[in-house]
Amino acid sequence: MKTESGAQAAPFAGRKQSLIEDARRERGSGSAGSPGPSRRADGLVFEEKDGRVAINVLFALGGEKHAGLFKTGKIFETFEAKLLHIESRPGRKTKNGAADLEFFMKCEVHSSDLDVFINSLKRVVDDVRSVPDEKVPWFPRQIKDLDRCNMLITKFDPEMDQDHPGHSDPEYRKRRAFISELASTYKQGEPLPTVEYAAEEVSTWRHVYRQLRGIYPGLACRQFLDGLQQLEEEAGYGEDRIPQLREVSAFLKDKTGFQLRPVAGLLSARDFLCSLAFRVFQCTQYIRHSSAPMHSPEPDCCHELLGHIPMLADKEFAQFSQEIGLASLGASDEDIEKLSTLYWFTVEFGLCKQNGAVKAYGAGLLSSYGELVYALSNEPEYKPFDPEETATQPYQDQTYQPVYFVSESFEDAKTKMRRYSATIKRPFAVRYDPFTCSVEVLDQPGKIQISLSQMREDLKTLESALEKFS
Repeated sequence: MKTESGAQAAPFAGRKQSLIEDARRERGSGSAGSPGPSRRADGLVFEEKDGRVAINVLFALGGEKHAGLFKTGKIFETFEAKLLHIESRPGRKTKNGAADLEFFMKCEVHSSDLDVFINSLKRVVDDVRSVPDEKVPWFPRQIKDLDRCNMLITKFDPEMDQDHPGHSDPEYRKRRAFISELASTYKQGEPLPTVEYAAEEVSTWRHVYRQLRGIYPGLACRQFLDGLQQLEEEAGYGEDRIPQLREVSAFLKDKTGFQLRPVAGLLSARDFLCSLAFRVFQCTQYIRHSSAPMHSPEPDCCHELLGHIPMLADKEFAQFSQEIGLASLGASDEDIEKLSTLYWFTVEFGLCKQNGAVKAYGAGLLSSYGELVYALSNEPEYKPFDPEETATQPYQDQTYQPVYFVSESFEDAKTKMRRYSATIKRPFAVRYDPFTCSVEVLDQPGKIQISLSQMREDLKTLESALEKFS
């Protein structure tokens, strides 16, 4: 998050900067020290532990080899192989029209017997090969599972960061810890906690609100301005009070189905992104130190309520945000890093075209007086939003961005994001069910058929509506 004022770029530490760094750290720690599968020159992939080998074996059984399955069982018995899992499915058709059967078996054998075991299988069945386990990181399936998505990154906490403006202020640290504790004890479904803000905190909010509100009309995108106006009219936004999460969440729920959840600080990349899949935005309630009203090294309510919330009141942008969240579910650490970078250059620092002009929609810009002015000057480089390029673009975390990505529209960005998400390698697809606030994992034909049936009913409703017009 960048919220410094003035025209000069000042060193800072940002929320999504650490989101990307955290994703890289997760990726590094996930690969270091983990034995993982071993791969031999002959293509066998296995994991060895305590003298036994775990291996996934695929093989085909032709129609002419009726005794093959019986003989396979005898081989397992001979080598004292432990069968952990077995599946079968129709395979390719032979020349005479009969279909092979393909078998997938997960088993354990003694390490010393592996070569002989595989060679024995090759004598009685066809196309024997091994595949590694598809290890998918845990992810929430129901909205209540977000109670488990609470890994905090504390390096920008005023207790830990000596450069934090509130580090040397014990009263500020005590106050921040009190407000953070409200979030730490929150459980999904409970009423959102309220905070009685002190006069000094409201004064900080007023300074930030007044400074930014004055430059929004000429620099912010139409959707942001519309959302902010609605928030001022319906959710208590204004310079004289800090809005409560409860009323803002109710506003968003009514507009786009998004809701807020209190968070105690900076979340890990994976936990933050997966919340978006459920249309949940994790929102801090504490405010920055009064000595630096236009800068905070960590997320605070100024960044969240002014930068993010007005955009989440727009249906297309809300859908775009959820697309990033859905793409993160079960993704590898490498893909989480790329998605974090995409989030950085869109939701945080994105620009878009409107009526022939470039406008800001990223929260990092819309909560930063200095960078908002800079980003829409003639100094930085603009590039068209392309997820493949954006996901690998080096980001700047010590000064303003040298490059900003410009979307043609939110609909265009959403379409490109969906296309990019389809390239993320997962052994399943996911679909959000708004009725149960849960994620469906589409990993079986039956589940896909059910989803298709639901879509057909929705299409019938739309077809009926069109007929009424004609």
